[in-house]
Amino acid sequence: MGADQPSSVLFCCDHNSVRSPMAEGMAKKFYGTRFYVQSVGVHNDLEINGFSISVCDEIGVALERHRTRSFEEMQEWGDDLSGFDLVIALSPASQRHALELTRLFHLEVEYWPVLDPTGLGESREARLDAFRQTRDQIAERLLARFGPPDEE
Repeated sequence: MGADQPSSVLFCCDHNSVRSPMAEGMAKKFYGTRFYVQSVGVHNDLEINGFSISVCDEIGVALERHRTRSFEEMQEWGDDLSGFDLVIALSPASQRHALELTRLFHLEVEYWPVLDPTGLGESREARLDAFRQTRDQIAERLLARFGPPDEE
């Protein structure tokens, strides 16, 4: 864990329906109010994925109330990108988008290559396993970057 801990983190992925909501939900559960956390997507054309809700529910992270949003909508709703210390991109497209948007601001962008589980697995159980793998990858990255969870 680095000494440079942010006060606000924005997670982003392609649609804000799988990876970035998982990261947002787990960061809020693990770290409480240690830092402000939000998530966005490059696009907002999908609802929160039901498999994401299911696998996060298994670890006590509630995502069913998550509303997907794009970078554009985030700014329309008053959350300016310049208000974040750190942007963590979970997909190549979101990394490119974040770097393009942040060239005007002094903002750190980290890229965490995380498996996109959509479309993986033939059966429901195989799909859930793919989503669990993504959830666990994100959890490992959170712990490596921000340290152990706060005590509840």
